[in-house]
Amino acid sequence: IVVIPVMFILGYVLQRGLLNFTLSGGLLPPLLVTFGISIIIENALLEAFGPQTYRLQAGAIETQSVQLGGGIAVGVYPLLVFATAIVGIAALQLLFYRTRLGRAFRAVSDDAGTAELMGINNRHLYALAMAIAMIFTALAGILMAIRTTFDPAAGPIRLIFAFEAVIIGGLGSLWGTLLGGVVLGVAQQIGAQINISYEVLAGYLVFLAVLVIRPQGLTSRKAQS
Repeated sequence: IVVIPVMFILGYVLQRGLLNFTLSGGLLPPLLVTFGISIIIENALLEAFGPQTYRLQAGAIETQSVQLGGGIAVGVYPLLVFATAIVGIAALQLLFYRTRLGRAFRAVSDDAGTAELMGINNRHLYALAMAIAMIFTALAGILMAIRTTFDPAAGPIRLIFAFEAVIIGGLGSLWGTLLGGVVLGVAQQIGAQINISYEVLAGYLVFLAVLVIRPQGLTSRKAQS
């Protein structure tokens, strides 16, 4: 209730007040600026909270499970996380393909110059996009912090997993990203069952296999729309 609105405002201000000024030089300047910001944030968190791990508590829901029969049980909290992902992606799908704002987002993404000539305020739209992205970043961070421990340096490895999920699912496909995350998660769990040290390795192997066999990902933007 508190974090998500704060992150929305922070994302809008960050894009409007800083990142918009880096866009004229192509993709490299905003990439370098955001990388620098991530280093500053990580070191600020280390200074403020130290390197020790933390975890948010959600009470009994963390250990509750649903019995499926045959000795198989599914945790209530993982089901809640999965349902939240589905609802979030469905909301984004509706926003992008069923609203005027979504049409503006897609127009700017396809041809920012022409969209601006048609009266779209690109800088405001970029800031809104960043604000919406920060909402989902905050939500994902909260859900992760309940499920596992975290520290100020926990971000980069999660960023790699997110990148792999997007590539596996297919660039430009929202539902493909969800599919990519499921495939990556299942691969990691199978690897962990074989040997705990194989958990991350199994995910990398699946990622590389998809790149070799189907480099465009399991879905595509064309199939998405």
